[in-house]
Amino acid sequence: MKLYNANFSPNCLRVRAVANELGIDLEIVELNVMSGEHKTPDFAALNANLKVPVLKDGDFCLWESRAIDGYLASLKPESGLYPDEPKARAVVDQWSYWQAIHLGPAMQKIAFERFMKAKFGMGETNEEAITAELKDVAQFLKVLDTSLDDDDWVAGQLSVADFALASTFMYREPARISLEELPHVADWIARLESRASWQRAVEPLNALMKG
Repeated sequence: MKLYNANFSPNCLRVRAVANELGIDLEIVELNVMSGEHKTPDFAALNANLKVPVLKDGDFCLWESRAIDGYLASLKPESGLYPDEPKARAVVDQWSYWQAIHLGPAMQKIAFERFMKAKFGMGETNEEAITAELKDVAQFLKVLDTSLDDDDWVAGQLSVADFALASTFMYREPARISLEELPHVADWIARLESRASWQRAVEPLNALMKG
């Protein structure tokens, strides 16, 4: 299987981490999105949206990171990362969609303003945009913290939802998003990031951050 990847992408990070957790080896095809390598006709044939990640499994081509994670986990149902039981799967989907629609966009906008703009020379920081997003982030992180009060993982056991959420936190330090008043979130992300699957997945990103 091939994964068309960009190491700075949270969406790609979650796919690499899930694949590692499942013991699935992926052939990584790295694309330099800053120079437009994802806008070629060949890549457009794989994903007309011109976005990474894209998974190619033989003749089967799939885009959208959460769909890719669900597909990979379904190949190894014994892992429990994407459970078959309807209610358990619904809870996993609930948190994955919540990350996609609520927490993820808010945190990523702060990371873009406070870190990515300077890193890639993309203009001045918009403090007004940050102020608006910080309110949403505070609200959403409280929701997550409360949900983790009695559980190690958001859906009761480790799932693709934890990896989806964790990718949102990859730039929390340069984005200056504090978890000091969110002990359950802090413990959860430390637990997830200590896994060998995550550490292996994040290595290319760490190298880029140091570069």
